[in-house]
Amino acid sequence: MSLDIAKILDHLHINDINYAFSTGSEWGSSAGAEVKNITSPVDGKTIAAVKFATADDYNKVVEKAAGAFKSWQKTPAPKRGEIVRQIGDALRANKENLGALVSYEMGKSLQEGYGEVQEMIDICDFAVGLSRQLYGLTMQSERPSHRMYEQYHPLGIVGVISAFNFPVAVWSWNAMLAWVCGDVCIWKPSEKTPLTAIACQHIAQEVFKQNNIPEGVSCLIIGDRAIGELMANDKRLPLISATGSTRMGKAVGAAVGARLGRSLLELGGNNAIIITENADLDMSLIGAVFGAVGTAGQRCTSTRRLIIHESVYDAFKQKLVNAYKQIRIGNPLDEHNHVGPLIDQDAVQLYLNAIEKCKAEGGNFVVEGGALSGGDYTSGCYVKPCIAEVENHFEIVQHETFAPILYLVKYTELDDAIAMQNGVPQGLSSAIMTNNLREAEQFLSSVGSDCGIANVNIGTSGAEIGGAFGGEKETGGGRESGSDAWKVYMRRQTNTINYSKTLPLAQGIKFDL
Repeated sequence: MSLDIAKILDHLHINDINYAFSTGSEWGSSAGAEVKNITSPVDGKTIAAVKFATADDYNKVVEKAAGAFKSWQKTPAPKRGEIVRQIGDALRANKENLGALVSYEMGKSLQEGYGEVQEMIDICDFAVGLSRQLYGLTMQSERPSHRMYEQYHPLGIVGVISAFNFPVAVWSWNAMLAWVCGDVCIWKPSEKTPLTAIACQHIAQEVFKQNNIPEGVSCLIIGDRAIGELMANDKRLPLISATGSTRMGKAVGAAVGARLGRSLLELGGNNAIIITENADLDMSLIGAVFGAVGTAGQRCTSTRRLIIHESVYDAFKQKLVNAYKQIRIGNPLDEHNHVGPLIDQDAVQLYLNAIEKCKAEGGNFVVEGGALSGGDYTSGCYVKPCIAEVENHFEIVQHETFAPILYLVKYTELDDAIAMQNGVPQGLSSAIMTNNLREAEQFLSSVGSDCGIANVNIGTSGAEIGGAFGGEKETGGGRESGSDAWKVYMRRQTNTINYSKTLPLAQGIKFDL
C-alpha cells in the first residue's frame, strides 16, 4: 500500500513546527527552546523538527489552564459532553490520516494505527454518555429530617504523561473523561512521538474554537523528562496520569505523593497466558501469537509468557514454531506485514541484551531472534520475534522487555501455573485458555490471577474501552477508560441537609447550651 506521507503531514498540520506548546489557539515557545528531529523507525527518515519546552513555557501553559478551569467547570456536564461528541466526529473524519501518522511515527502496523484512532472515537462516545451519568449516592441519615448524599466535583488541572507505544489513545482515555468531568488537561506526550500529539491538539483545538470555548481547556507541551518532573512536583496539578515504565512511575508516584496529590499510574506488564490441557489449541495460537508480536511486543499488555500444560506442551510449541515461520516483518504501512519496527535503536539493543541474558541463564531458543539490517530494514529498528524455553524464576523473565520475546514455561498442576502467572512483580493482564469451567472459575477467583485484567479464552492484549483498564503491584494500581474510572478525575463530597427546626447531633451526642 502506498501512502503519501507528505500529504498526510500537511493535512494534519505537521509542518513548520515553530513551537513547543499549545494552549489552544496560541502556539509558542521561548527563545531558548531546544530543537530536536523526530525520525520514523519505519525508514529512519526525519519526519519533522520540534521544539522542546522550557520551564517558562511550562508555567505559561499552567497559568492558561488554570484560568480556563474557572469557566469550564461551570459549563453543564452534558454541554461538555457535546463538545467531546464533536471531537469524536472530527477524529472520525481524520481517522485514516491520523492512523497512518501513528503507524509511521511509532512503527505499529497500519491496521493497529487505525485501531488506535478508533479507540479514541470509542472513548469519545463513552464520555458523551457519561456526561449525563456522573452519579452520586443518597444515604439514609440517622438524624430525623436530614438528607445525606454525595456528589462529585471537578478536580482542576489534570496532567497527562503518555508513552510512545500508544501515542494518542491513552491521552484520549484521560482527556475525554476529564473534560466531561469539568477538568482541563495539560498533555505531555512521549518525546519520541510528539507529532501525533500535535495533530490531535489541532483537531481538538478546532472543535473548541468553533464552540467559543476559552483557550486552555486543552493544552499540549512538548518536552522530555524535565517537563514531566515539573508536572509531578506542581501543586497546581491535583492529578497526574502517567503511562510508562515502572521506573518512571515510581519517580512520578513519589513526587506526587510527597505533595499529597493524586497519581494514576499505568506501568509495566509481564503478561502470561495459561494454556491448559483442556484448551482449544488453534484458538489459543491466535491469541498467543498476536499477543506476543502485535505492535512488535511493545504493548504493556503484550504476551510475554506462555505457561503450558505438560500434556500439550510439545504440540503447542510446534504450532508456535510453524506460525512464527509465517510472520512477515517489514514496513508497517504495508498491510501485508504483521510486524513493524521497534521504536528506536536503543530498544533494539535492549532486545539483544535480553536475548543474551536469557541464554546465559539457560534459556533454549526454539525460534532464534536477532536484529535485521539492509534492504527494507535500513532504519536499524527491525528485529525477529523469537521464542525461548525458560524457567519462570529466571531473572530476565521477571522483567518486562519491550520487544517480541516470548517465554515458554511448562506446568503440571493448575495451582502451580497460577502461582507462576502471579510470580512476577507486575500485575497488568492475564489469560487462561480452557474449555473447563472449573479451571476458568478458579483462575478468576480470589485465589486465581492477581492482575487487574483476567481473561478466559482471549489473549492478554486488546482491551475494550468499556471496562476499567489497569493493573496491580508494579503496574501501579491505576484505572483508566471505562466502568467508574471517571471518579479519579473528580473530588467526592458528602453533603448533609438539615430541614428541621432543631440541630440533633450524630451518634446521639448531647450538647445543650
